[in-house]
Amino acid sequence: MGNVRITNTPYDDVFRTLLNDCSSLILPLINEVFGEHYSGLERIIFSPNEHFLNQQNGNEEERVTDTSFRIEGKEIKKYHLECQSSTDNSMLVRFFEYDTQIALDEGTVNGNVLTVTLPHSAVLFLRHHASTPDTLKIRMVTPGGTVEYDILVMKSQRYTLEEIFEKKLLLLIPFYIFSHETRFEEYEKDKGKLKNLQVEYEQIKNKLEELLNEGIISEYTRCTLIDMSNKVLEHIAVKYDSVKEGVKAVMGGKVLEYEAKTIKREGVKEGIKEGIEQGEDKLSRLIAKLMENNRSQDVIKVTQDKQYRNKLYEEYLIGK
Repeated sequence: MGNVRITNTPYDDVFRTLLNDCSSLILPLINEVFGEHYSGLERIIFSPNEHFLNQQNGNEEERVTDTSFRIEGKEIKKYHLECQSSTDNSMLVRFFEYDTQIALDEGTVNGNVLTVTLPHSAVLFLRHHASTPDTLKIRMVTPGGTVEYDILVMKSQRYTLEEIFEKKLLLLIPFYIFSHETRFEEYEKDKGKLKNLQVEYEQIKNKLEELLNEGIISEYTRCTLIDMSNKVLEHIAVKYDSVKEGVKAVMGGKVLEYEAKTIKREGVKEGIKEGIEQGEDKLSRLIAKLMENNRSQDVIKVTQDKQYRNKLYEEYLIGK
């Protein structure tokens, strides 16, 4: 294989982790961006994130999407989501490459007709300016006529904490710190202003506790949101120690032992349930192996992500 290029940033990693590890957070986001009305009972099926594009010189180039999946409810729809810290000139080209490759991956040939279905696509901007558009557009001029479609835009900084929790857009919580980015220098110099930032994160922490106690989110989801918030904080505030330490002092750092035990119980329960539903002794053996190796947090993930599950089957040499 020829040259390989993988598009990967810390914020991409956080976004991808949230979507794959906490898939319950996806549907509220889709409802907000695309105006859908998913109830939460729909099934989400992830597609491979890696796509190989044939180049003119005969080489293959690997492109990694943030995530693509289909939602199975009353009808089946494909979606492609990307996370961008800011706009760049190549983004539309990448979207077109990803969308057409996703369509080709599941294309069908019937007689002399190739049918491909492009996914519903959207981008989450973590930063935006007055000139940042609300919609992006791809126009294809074909011998049969011109076809165009929109790539919808979501701007995370437009959402207040109240809106995030009201609309259940919990996936935006790790990126909430972007709304304070322009004031980092002020917080670094003024303890009073830093305290105001800490008060907001105290609200986030308390609200997540409420959702946990009400059974709306799991301990695993709560811990993942906190962990991913800290990862974003480490990168965006790398030069601002007071900001980093101030927020971490409120949100917490490492997962406490009692939380880890709760996650372990949730993982075993979910894994056993999934194994029973699928009738897979293979999955049960994988779960047992993960627990033996103190990888309890992976238990939930393998029940939700088929691609990751197959990877671990190979890792532990678990056959049918």
